[in-house]
Amino acid sequence: MLQVPFIRENKDLVISRLAIRNIDATSMIEEVISLDETRRALQTNLDAVLAESNTISKEIGILFKSGQAEKANALKAKTSDLKEDSKDLNEQLNTATEALNQLLYTIPNIPHSSVPKGNSEDDNEEVYKEGDVPKLFEGALPHWELAKKYDIIDFELGNKITGAGFPVYKGKGARLQRALIAYFLDKNTAAGYEEVQVPHLVNEASALATGQLPDKDGQMYHATNVNPSLYLIPTGEVPATNIFRNDLIDEKDLPKSLTTYTPCFRVEAGSYGAHVRGLNRLHQFDKVEILRVEHPDNSYKALDGMVDHVKDILKELNLPYRILRLCGGDTGFTAALTYDFEVFSTAQDRWLEISSVSNFETFQANRLKLRVKDKDGKKQLAHTLNGSSLALPRVLAGILENYQTEDGIKIPEVLVPYTGFEFIN
Repeated sequence: MLQVPFIRENKDLVISRLAIRNIDATSMIEEVISLDETRRALQTNLDAVLAESNTISKEIGILFKSGQAEKANALKAKTSDLKEDSKDLNEQLNTATEALNQLLYTIPNIPHSSVPKGNSEDDNEEVYKEGDVPKLFEGALPHWELAKKYDIIDFELGNKITGAGFPVYKGKGARLQRALIAYFLDKNTAAGYEEVQVPHLVNEASALATGQLPDKDGQMYHATNVNPSLYLIPTGEVPATNIFRNDLIDEKDLPKSLTTYTPCFRVEAGSYGAHVRGLNRLHQFDKVEILRVEHPDNSYKALDGMVDHVKDILKELNLPYRILRLCGGDTGFTAALTYDFEVFSTAQDRWLEISSVSNFETFQANRLKLRVKDKDGKKQLAHTLNGSSLALPRVLAGILENYQTEDGIKIPEVLVPYTGFEFIN
């Protein structure tokens, strides 16, 4: 959530940066400033009434002690009027504050100055590419056909148990999935990320704090048969980041670096067509996350480090990949800058997104009330960052398709110690 003082002091900048997202925010920003002026005026009036009421209460006490009961009783009538005034002003203040917050919840983060203008994924900037696309043999198959041929992922069985988008991993497919999770976690912990296991359901406050609510409400599975209701997590970022909600962290204790493995649940409403076949888009999938809490001065250096870390994983898997800087129209609601990693699927002849690495700057921290204290005791909002390292379904799809041979599927060398086998046939 954007900070109101920042909006007031940088109104034109906020409007111009939100235009990179193709949003005409002029009226929204003007309304924010107007509501804030109303809120501040009500707060000033309320403070004045409370101060006057406090002064009179002290004066009443002095009058009673000095035997001037008649004057004291006369003033008590005035304090009753002031209490009514303060009650009315407090209600108006709460209404104005709530209206301001509800409006702020609908305004996305302002993009970093490096974010290009654009409408969709077609306008994203390729900033890096590495790895050779393998030349497959004639008759090479997409991963959903390989999964059926070698009986390692059963999409129909998942449909029987739950519905479309809930695959069942079997035999060597399940072991390869488990191997990837262990490998990713080992890479992350070796890089200094502390592993945590977190709940797979979160409350409304947690979903609001990281920006999933209200923006992604329709994309989250919602458990309403409990009170308060809970949400199935769309990513491990949500519970892991909320570990730091309402925290004040000494700058000498930064960065805070965590990694977590979780299943993820997404409704993916409106997703259909050839590009969502097989593992390309699921309602339940596994993901290993990395996240950092940083001092604002260090967050973009940390972002570069996270990008390099994901690069290193993909080099070891020996998969052809590229990195995109997302344009304004494709950047997520909470992010200031996002880099997407994509693996090339040779059998599908297309790029598959397998990771997003983002700097949210203070946007999440403002909702989280997550602050940093420097050596002089000065407090400011922290910066939060998050990245997938990695989302498993499309990584698995890339491995199955790019490593296929006429005799079966080779296992990337780095994964063999985790799988215990070198080949699926």
